[in-house]
Amino acid sequence: MALYLDSAIIEEARAVSQWGWVKGITTNPTLLAKSSLSPAETLKQLKQTTSGEICYQLTASDLDGMITEAQAAFELLGTQTVLKIPATAIGFQAVASLSPDIACSVTAIYSAAQAAVAMEAGAKYAIAYVNRATRLLGDGIKLVEEMSAVLHRSKTTILAASIKSPEEAAATLKAGATHLTLPLDILTAITTHELSEKTVEEFAQNGIGLKG
Repeated sequence: MALYLDSAIIEEARAVSQWGWVKGITTNPTLLAKSSLSPAETLKQLKQTTSGEICYQLTASDLDGMITEAQAAFELLGTQTVLKIPATAIGFQAVASLSPDIACSVTAIYSAAQAAVAMEAGAKYAIAYVNRATRLLGDGIKLVEEMSAVLHRSKTTILAASIKSPEEAAATLKAGATHLTLPLDILTAITTHELSEKTVEEFAQNGIGLKG
C-alpha cells in the first residue's frame, strides 16, 4: 500500500515530503492548471521534492500524440514516471504500446470491465474516482469492490482517487483499493481524530516522561 499526494502545487509537495509516509505525487491536467508554473517546470520541481512515483496524465487524443507526449514526460521524470492514460479505446491501445517501457495507469475507470482491459493492456494501476463514481453511478465503493474482484491476483492494483473524507478513504481500502491518492486536506485529516487529541491531553496532564 502507498499513499500519494494528489496535487501539482509545489509548496504542498514540499510540505508532505517532510512527513515521511507520503510515497509519491499524482497530477492531472486540472491540477497542473492550478500551478503558477508551466507544466514542464511544475513536473521538474515536483521531481525535486520526492524520490517516489510522479503520475502525469496524457492530454493528447491520438495514439501518435500520446506516445510523443509520454516520451516527453519520461524525459522530464525518468524512472519516477507513471503515465495516467484515460480509459478509452485509444487510451488502452496506448497503454499496451507504452507499458513495456514506461509504467502506466489507466485513469477514469467506471466499470470492472474497463479494469479488466487495463490489466490485459499491462497497466500497473487501475484508477477509480470513488466520490465522483458515487455521484455519477450511485456507489463508488461498490465500483472498487467489483474492480478488486476482477483484478484479484493480477499485477494490476487499484489506485483510488476522488476521496473526500477519512471515512471514505478507509471504506475504499476495505473495498479492495491498494493505494490512495489524496489532496493535502484529506491527507492531513486522516492523521487526526478528536479522541486521539483528547487522550494525548490526558497523558500530558496526568503523566510524566523523560521531559519531566
